[in-house]
Amino acid sequence: MSVPIEPLFLMNQTYRKVFPIVHREMHIWKQKAQRIENEECRSQALASLNDKAFHCEGGGIMSLLALKGKRDAIEFIVAYQTISDYLDNLCDRSTSLDPEDFTMLHYAMEDALTVGAVPRDYYQMREDSENHYLSGLVLRCQEVLSRIPNYLLIKDELLFLSKIYCELQIHKHVAEEEREERLQSWFETHRKDFPEMEWFEFSACTGSTLGIFCLVSYALRPDFKPEYAAVIREGYFPYIQGLHILLDYFIDQEEDREEGDLNFCFYYQDPESLFARLQHFVEEADRHTNKLPHSRFHKLINRGLLGVYLSDEKVNNQKKVRMLARKIIRSSGTVSLFFYVNGRAYRSIMKMMPGNIYLKEERI
Repeated sequence: MSVPIEPLFLMNQTYRKVFPIVHREMHIWKQKAQRIENEECRSQALASLNDKAFHCEGGGIMSLLALKGKRDAIEFIVAYQTISDYLDNLCDRSTSLDPEDFTMLHYAMEDALTVGAVPRDYYQMREDSENHYLSGLVLRCQEVLSRIPNYLLIKDELLFLSKIYCELQIHKHVAEEEREERLQSWFETHRKDFPEMEWFEFSACTGSTLGIFCLVSYALRPDFKPEYAAVIREGYFPYIQGLHILLDYFIDQEEDREEGDLNFCFYYQDPESLFARLQHFVEEADRHTNKLPHSRFHKLINRGLLGVYLSDEKVNNQKKVRMLARKIIRSSGTVSLFFYVNGRAYRSIMKMMPGNIYLKEERI
């Protein structure tokens, strides 16, 4: 088994060796979510699994770096991403605007990365609660990490990436009139390290879990080296993660306007400025792969992000977004175009498939 460095091999491995395991893991958590007694928690848990499945699918691709540890990596990735998506739903769709509530909820993401940490009462600042689903996700993550001999070598980097992710979630879910000021003040504490970014771009860079998934996947390899931990964190944060989240916000613009949600793409002066900065992030993301082991794989991830996000059906429903997406794809080369066409074909096939996709068998 080797790390894919060609588009066709990557997609072959993804469809045959990654997605079926991801879907089965998600089905396990869906069954657990259905048993949540509290109606609000159950509703948000199921919505996060049903509506954001592609987050787990995309994160699962990082497991290919783990080689024989792929199943462990997927188990962790699905559980951790499910925590992220569930908490995002709880914060986005709840009536709470209390930063202390959001802080308490997001301790789950820190505890999930800390082997031996006892799950807390994450719901103590809100009325709706449950007693097995979120703590179960936390313990599943810890269980996988406890099996990784190199866990202590990546722990500090994991907690750094988790900390800034959670800080973003707390600041961006408060009352609308407080969001910008909180995020701008937060950025000022980091500005010296990011001289060429705006506050909303820095916020986007903190909002991805890809760096965490990459660290865990590499740590599962027998040839993991101690110096890889910092190299991977610096390779993925800020630019690869920033590209990931800016694309996520890019396709969600219409939905976020309707819901009144924060969207970092709204802060660009015009479509030309947005296009220029997305291109900048693509170039910097590619440049930051140069020091990473298996750099060609990570460049494929960058191109895959472009193709997968810009092929989303949400793009077709937004005229200005659709026009800009096509411009980005045309300027990003044949590999991005390959992933774009592949993404559209995959979504069309999945729409036509009967039954429960989570029960598909893996073909070895």
